[in-house]
Amino acid sequence: MTAYRIQPDIRLDGYLLRGRATPTVRQLDEVGARADSLREIRGVAFLEQMKDSVRSIDRTRYDVVVLACVGGAVQAMLHGLARAWRGADARPVVVTGYVGVVYEKLADGLLLRHGADVVLANSRHDADRFRAVYRGVGADDSSVVECALPFLGGAPYTGAHTPYTVVFAAQPSVPESRADRTYLLRRAVEHARRHPDREVLIKLRSKPGEHTTHIEELPYQKLAAKAPGGLPANCRLVYGNMGEVLDRTDLMVTVSSTAALESLHRGIPTAVLTDLGIREVLGNHHFLGSGCLASWDELDAGHRPEPDPEWLARQGVAADGDYEQAFDVARARVTALRTADRLPPLTPYYTARTAPGYLPGILARHGLDPQGEPVAGHADAPEETGGLRRVARETVREAARGAYRHGVQRVAPAIRRWGQL
Repeated sequence: MTAYRIQPDIRLDGYLLRGRATPTVRQLDEVGARADSLREIRGVAFLEQMKDSVRSIDRTRYDVVVLACVGGAVQAMLHGLARAWRGADARPVVVTGYVGVVYEKLADGLLLRHGADVVLANSRHDADRFRAVYRGVGADDSSVVECALPFLGGAPYTGAHTPYTVVFAAQPSVPESRADRTYLLRRAVEHARRHPDREVLIKLRSKPGEHTTHIEELPYQKLAAKAPGGLPANCRLVYGNMGEVLDRTDLMVTVSSTAALESLHRGIPTAVLTDLGIREVLGNHHFLGSGCLASWDELDAGHRPEPDPEWLARQGVAADGDYEQAFDVARARVTALRTADRLPPLTPYYTARTAPGYLPGILARHGLDPQGEPVAGHADAPEETGGLRRVARETVREAARGAYRHGVQRVAPAIRRWGQL
C-alpha cells in the first residue's frame, strides 16, 4: 500500500520475509495487498537478489525498495543491503516507516529504521517526534518525511445505519492480562444486551494460529467461547477488511487500535476506552487531547465523543480532503533520489561501534554476521521457486506454524507463570 501511495503506476514485486509474522494468504487477501509477483523468502536470499539487481550494466533492476517489516528486520536488511551494494555505481532508493499508532518503543523502533533513504512519518505529530529522536542521538534526521497512514480511505460517514452498529476493534496484545481482556469482552456483550436494537461487532485482526507483528496470547475467540451465557444474537465476532467493516459502523470503540484513526478519518464517532486507565502500556495516552476518551459506562448512557479538529489535523486523519496530497512530499523526495546521479551508501546509526552489545544479535537473527554478511551455510537450504507456497506445502507449513505458535501463546506463558510460583 505504501509503494502504491508513493507511485501508483508501478510494477511491484513482493517479498514476504519468512518468520513468525509472515502473513498468510488469507491475511493478504483480507487487506487487499496486491503485487505483480509475490513470494516468501529468507532475508539472506532477499539480500542476494538485491545484490544481483545492481549488477545490470544499464540500470538497477529495482528503482525503489520498501522495507515494510518490524524494526529488527529493517535494521538487518539495511546492513545487509549496505554490504550487498557496496561499490555499486547505482542502487535503489530504500524507503521504510513506522506505521500505526506509535505509542511504545519510539526510540528503539526509530533507531532500528535509521539508515534508510526515506523514513515515512504518519503525521506532522510523528514527523516532529521522529526528527527529535534522531537529532537527540546526533544522527541525520533529513530522511524523515511527513505523509499519512497508507491505508486510510473509504466513504465519509453520513449517518446512522439500520441496525445501528457498534464495533469494538480488538488488539492482539493490548490489554495483555486475561482479566482485562475478559472485562472488555464482557462490557461489549453487556452493551449488546442493553441495546437489543443495535448490532455489536467484535472485530478481530487474526484467526487462531495466525500472527501479526504482536503475539496474541489470549485470543478473544477463546474468551468468547467461555463467556457466560454465550454471545447474544446481536453480538458476534467478525474478521475481514477493516475498511469494509467501517462502511457499516456508527460507533467505533477501541483501547488504542489504529482502527480509531481510520474511523476518525471517515468522520465516524470514535471512542478510546478509559476503563482500564489512561496508561502508556495501553497506548490510549496517544489520544490525549483528541476528545475521544470515554468509558463503556458513558457509551452505554448514549455519549458520543466529539473529536478535536486541531488534534485530527496534527495526526493526519482530518477528513477535509487533504489526504490526497498527503504523499506528495514523499513522492517528490523519492523521485529526486531515484533520478540523482549517485546515492550515498546506506549508513545506519547502529554500528559495531555505537551498539556492539545490541546490533550483532539483531543481525544474527537474520543470518548475518556483525559486518552484515550472510553467515556461511545460512543460504544453502532450498527456497520456494514460484509464487507463494504450493497448496500441499502450505498446509504442512501452516500446521507447523500452528504448533509453534501454540508453544509461544500457551506453553511458554504457562512455564513463566509456574516459574513465578
